[in-house]
Amino acid sequence: MRKTWLVGGVVFGACLGFVALLVVGTYVVAAQLGGAGGGVRGAVGLAKGAVPAAYQPLVQRWGNLCPAVNPALLAAQLYQESGWNPRAQSHAQAQGIAQFIPGTWAAHGVDGDKDGDRDVWDPNDAIPSAASYDCSLAQYVKDVPGDPTDNMLAAYNAGAYAVIKYGGVPPYKETQNYVRVIRSLEKSFARPVAPVEPSRQAAGAIYFAQKQLGTPYLWGGEGTAADGGRFDCSGLTQAAYATVGIDLPRVANDQYNAGPHPSREELLPGDLVFFSDDLTDSRAIRHVGMYVGGGYMINAPYTGAVIRFDKIDTPDYFGATRVTSDGAQALPRRGTDA
Repeated sequence: MRKTWLVGGVVFGACLGFVALLVVGTYVVAAQLGGAGGGVRGAVGLAKGAVPAAYQPLVQRWGNLCPAVNPALLAAQLYQESGWNPRAQSHAQAQGIAQFIPGTWAAHGVDGDKDGDRDVWDPNDAIPSAASYDCSLAQYVKDVPGDPTDNMLAAYNAGAYAVIKYGGVPPYKETQNYVRVIRSLEKSFARPVAPVEPSRQAAGAIYFAQKQLGTPYLWGGEGTAADGGRFDCSGLTQAAYATVGIDLPRVANDQYNAGPHPSREELLPGDLVFFSDDLTDSRAIRHVGMYVGGGYMINAPYTGAVIRFDKIDTPDYFGATRVTSDGAQALPRRGTDA
């Protein structure tokens, strides 16, 4: 639920025409640009707030342990494995924030905080162990042709022998998907070192969101017939991007990881903008809207309000995401969100 910042009717009416121009402009800008590049190149900084503050120093430090790993890649692995939950446990008995199974932990767990034990449930041990294990795998497959980081990730999923046998990422669908997912998420956790490329799908998403203006808010609403066509904040952004073929997760704080993060000065129409009471942790995000330009967003604010334009420059502004198809596909699917 979002705090209230009202926008008068005059601004509302003016913005309708303004957004129409922005939709056209966004198509023109995006059409003039080439496709996105590959993985993160030389970026070892972490995007603002993407890693919870309690873990950021560990990820930044241990993410530079060897050339095949960087902090954004390590963050992507940890997020994919546990969603930053240090008490996570899978049905396969994978444990902790890095999801080590007992046998792998016994062989590769390290005493990261030098307190005399190796505790899989302690992020101060588990995060250094994840980085150390990655680097060990990278060493095992260092003579294999291809991208060393891709090969390391493939070894993590399928074993070093399979990578050596096939001369690179093996032809296993699960392994190839694992490599793709982590490399896509890596871009979301990295602090951009160059301007973020505009989205090609943004104009269509804005067009959908604009048509919902004036629709009453419904907590948990996804715009279905059962919901009476009503939305909550992340339901609106999810539905808007679904119309252009991008499947966002349902939860706002997961939507934050659906692509790279432009600065406030680099915002373009279609970027998702996020709000939180904790500006150091993306997992605490509680509201999302869609930027339309001029310092405004379209959003579903709270119960009793309607979908409308609001200013984004408020004390709880967290940051923004430029949604990409690859970034969205890489994200886990969790529960519902306001």
